[in-house]
Amino acid sequence: MSAPVGIALIGLGWWGKKMLNVLAAAPADIRVVRAVEPNVDSVSALCAERGIPLSADYTDALNDPAVEAVVLATPHSLHGAQIEAAVAAGKHVFCEKPLALTKAGAEKAVALCRDAGLVLGMGHERRWEPPIAEMLAMADAGTLGRLHQIEANFSHDKFLALDRDNWRLKADQAPAGGMTATGIHLLDLSVRLMGQAESVLCICEKLSSDLPNGDTVAAFIKFKGGGTSYVSASLANPFMSRFTVYGSKGWIDIRDKAHVESPEGWIVTSAMQGGPITTVEIPPAEPVKDNLVSFARAVRGTETYPITATHLVDNIALLEAVFASALSGKIERVA
Repeated sequence: MSAPVGIALIGLGWWGKKMLNVLAAAPADIRVVRAVEPNVDSVSALCAERGIPLSADYTDALNDPAVEAVVLATPHSLHGAQIEAAVAAGKHVFCEKPLALTKAGAEKAVALCRDAGLVLGMGHERRWEPPIAEMLAMADAGTLGRLHQIEANFSHDKFLALDRDNWRLKADQAPAGGMTATGIHLLDLSVRLMGQAESVLCICEKLSSDLPNGDTVAAFIKFKGGGTSYVSASLANPFMSRFTVYGSKGWIDIRDKAHVESPEGWIVTSAMQGGPITTVEIPPAEPVKDNLVSFARAVRGTETYPITATHLVDNIALLEAVFASALSGKIERVA
């Protein structure tokens, strides 16, 4: 067996700590060998307990020969420069979503990694949720027939407790309410299933909170190959996560029992043409860990990473159009 891929976790906030914790139980494919966090005092005890070298400077990770890949759990606007620096240092990159805030930014990140022969992984862990993975496989096999529509919601109220100057709530980091926090996952799955988007109408409102960029967002997407997706998210109501796809031969509705931060499993309701409506429960899994393991195996060349360059660029092209529509209140074409 080859040695585990040595990674540096860049950013040990809420989600960086989540990744650190799940990797403690990961197989021998991946190992955290360094951490970078500007607020060193906040995580020094945690890193000391885990035996992980910690510093405040990103370049320490880039200069460390034990680091083969960086995992970016950092503010969205930093991703572009951090990816460029990682590629220059010959490090593979796993980036938390969104990859970029513009299509041009996504294209640059993809091209940099591709031209350097480096793997670019993405924090779209929902693809690794067992019922989602099965649904994607069924769609690819034609079992659901011609796909018609997607309806999806991913909401939580975790951000209500954040200071209003937190980067997750800033206009330049997270426009259009919860679209970069949660809706981006639904856009990713929609593009994965339906292909390139053609146009989008997005409505973002502030209905029951003082969240500066709105607390409720909905986007209606038309795809170039036909079909539509309705994606919605709230940052001001209790947790809800639902993804439903409708095809000519069947439909599947997947509901999470809890946020992926602490997964508790899924409830899957479906019906195939001529058959009954059935409901099954799927036990918990750790898709955050499984995504990172898949990335590490791609670095080693033993597995093909399933989120393609086309998916990455098409998703951010749609996200950029969502932002434009949220501002204009009109249907916007996707670049």
